Amino acid sequence: MQPQPPSKRADARRNFDALVEAAREVFAESGVDAPVREIAARAGVGLATFYRHFPERSDLVTAVFRHEVDACAGTAEVLAAEHPPLEALVRWLHRFTGFVSAKRGLHSALHSGNPAFEPLPAYFQQRFEPALAGLLAAAAEAGEVRADVAPMHILHAVSRLCTGVDPAADRRMVDLLIDGLRFGAGSRP
Repeated sequence: MQPQPPSKRADARRNFDALVEAAREVFAESGVDAPVREIAARAGVGLATFYRHFPERSDLVTAVFRHEVDACAGTAEVLAAEHPPLEALVRWLHRFTGFVSAKRGLHSALHSGNPAFEPLPAYFQQRFEPALAGLLAAAAEAGEVRADVAPMHILHAVSRLCTGVDPAADRRMVDLLIDGLRFGAGSRP
């Protein structure tokens, strides 16, 4: 098989990215069972292009989920470089709260028993745990949060606290969690 010329690959990548972004928007508005035609139309591509990239709906859901995980995890480094440790941690936890709330619509699809989704929890952990670990370690080193908290415990706590129904209530619950992280700051485990 001959490799595609670079312009084709760039076009294919643009189409893929446009489909993922369109699906993210449509999923947020209408859920993961939204019509494929709506997603393709919003992306500005035809159905053949859609199915070339995503032969199964699970392929699209997986791509959207991974894209959102990568975007959220990637903000940890940016925040750490731009803000003091505690502020970076708080901002990232609020960003993660938004991710969790927005992904409530994907919950049923991700827990449907479809084998295509089985690797996603490991991907979640692989991307989010190190992102949060760095922020927690910096804030603990600065004496601003407890040093005895595992990143996965915080990730699970935020996931359980956020309902996705009321973003203000979700944020308030995470703020209470952050207050708990600050209690006993500077003490050794």
